[in-house]
Amino acid sequence: MAPKWIELVTGSLEEKRHYRAQKARIRALPADYRTAVEALERYLMYAGGIAKGDVLVRMHGDLVDLFEQSAANGIPIRQIVGDDPVEFVETFLANYSDGSWIAKERERFVRDIARAAGEDDG
Repeated sequence: MAPKWIELVTGSLEEKRHYRAQKARIRALPADYRTAVEALERYLMYAGGIAKGDVLVRMHGDLVDLFEQSAANGIPIRQIVGDDPVEFVETFLANYSDGSWIAKERERFVRDIARAAGEDDG
């Protein structure tokens, strides 16, 4: 097992293993599903703002699961993402907001205002 300081610097090695396994699963998808997942991944990496590694790996795994199951069941891509893929990905992303950097900043903001207003118990 790697010393904890290495994971502190690089992130969880277990999460990295899961992520690599998920990437391999994407490469095994039929070409059209793989293209769709890669496009969704790219959008999520740019627009997602997920700061927690465990949430990112969970989100990515759920995305891969969805497309693997859909490919296995012959569900067309448009039936998965609908007519508006941006709406789909934004709704998908909303399920993982607990890992976003903005959620952390919102909590900090609320805490700082409470302290400034003299409502802080600590």
